[in-house]
Amino acid sequence: MNKTDGKKKAVMNMKEKKKMKAERKKHKTDKNGENLEKEKLSILDNLLFRILFAPFIFIGRIFYNLRKKIRLSISFKISTVYLGLYIISIVIVILAAVFGYLAYKIIDLENTGENYSDLVLKKTIGENEKLEDYLIDERLAGVAIYDSNYNQIVNTNSFEEVYMENSFYRIDRMATSRVYIYSSSAYYNSSLYHMNIYFDISGLIEETFIIGFFITCAGLLGMIIIAAMGPSASKKIVKPINDMTEVTRTISANNINTRLNVKASQYELKELAETFNHMMDRIESDYIKQQQFVSDASHELRTPIAVLKGYADMLDRWGKDDKEVLQESLDAIKNEANNMQDLVEKLLFIARNDKKTLKLNKEEFNINEVIEEVYRETKMIDTSHDITSSVCQGVIIYADKNRIKQAIRIFVENARKFTPEQGKIDISCTRDDEYAIITVKDNGMGIKSKDLKKVFDRFYRAEESRVKESGGHGLGLSIAKIIVLGHRGKIKVKSNYTEGSRFSILLPYIKSVD
Repeated sequence: MNKTDGKKKAVMNMKEKKKMKAERKKHKTDKNGENLEKEKLSILDNLLFRILFAPFIFIGRIFYNLRKKIRLSISFKISTVYLGLYIISIVIVILAAVFGYLAYKIIDLENTGENYSDLVLKKTIGENEKLEDYLIDERLAGVAIYDSNYNQIVNTNSFEEVYMENSFYRIDRMATSRVYIYSSSAYYNSSLYHMNIYFDISGLIEETFIIGFFITCAGLLGMIIIAAMGPSASKKIVKPINDMTEVTRTISANNINTRLNVKASQYELKELAETFNHMMDRIESDYIKQQQFVSDASHELRTPIAVLKGYADMLDRWGKDDKEVLQESLDAIKNEANNMQDLVEKLLFIARNDKKTLKLNKEEFNINEVIEEVYRETKMIDTSHDITSSVCQGVIIYADKNRIKQAIRIFVENARKFTPEQGKIDISCTRDDEYAIITVKDNGMGIKSKDLKKVFDRFYRAEESRVKESGGHGLGLSIAKIIVLGHRGKIKVKSNYTEGSRFSILLPYIKSVD
């Protein structure tokens, strides 16, 4: 191959490439054009679809919102239910009136046919008279008489029916021919005859339709009245509920004493309002107690924190170089830290009880063992009081031993605080049919009668000055009550001011120990 042929070939390849590129570009352009046309058609189709179905979509949304409203509207449901019950009642009344009137008239026709049967036989068989000659009732439409073998011998109106006493057949003839057939058998001149007496009931059916029509019109009028007045009446019925809803929406922590108006409610709603108010009373009481508890706890913690801060500041200023100030500050800080630790433990105990998470590790033990332990420990640390103990015949109880010991110790410590030096404190145990009774009695200051019901309240202190001198946070008796009640026990208090107090713990026991 020479150079000239190579150049020609290269030029031809370049032309083919340009041609192929042009064809691809044209194809791409055509494809883009087709896509654009398809996109335009798609947009047009969607637009037409929306225009055509817009009314249906609009109606569908209206029905959806209406259904949503119906689902949520109690007054609408009440109106609908009462309207439905009214319609059912009207239908029942119409049917009862129509069929009752029809039945009454048919009974009358039966009685008439029975009264005329002998006369018909006499006039027709005996005297060979025609029906129109002895027409005794304008309702008579014809007579057919049969012999004893059911062969028709007389037919005044060319009725072709055979003698028949079928009730369904009668009803069919009443509906199709407006004729009622009375069938009976009777003897005349010692011969048995069967007969059909035909009554025209066209007027009866018209009267029945008229009665049904007027009752239906009256029912429709009543339905219109109910439909018009029903919503307002149902709104009036549910108005107390709406009022309750509005009142409950306004209740918050700032106006927790708001209550529902019981006088404006009736029957079940009154009972509901009273139940709600009782519930709110309990919530308000617990809320106030919770607020008081938080306030008292904050107050109790504020004092030791202030003391700790004061001594820390004093140490920072000059206590580091003064041994006496340093020792005094350390002792005070340790004392207040122990005081805070004791308070926090008590608060945690009460909080666990409030949250229903307080656990009691119960076991069987002799109650005398706990009483003797408390007596020995108290004698060891207290030499300024006359402490005595008397145990009862041993009883076995099922309880948390440490918690029971804690409760007894609380009562003993309470007696120590409020009994002057050389005063008497007695720890005793007795037993009755159901309970082991542990009693802590002292001859101290006693409790005023107005304070007896409050001594177990949290942070309650009958005399602030005395409590400050003797220490304590006002939580001990509350904790003791929680422990005793947690064991299905009871607490009894008897006290005379200036003469002393007696606290009794009643715990159910399993068995006695001989």
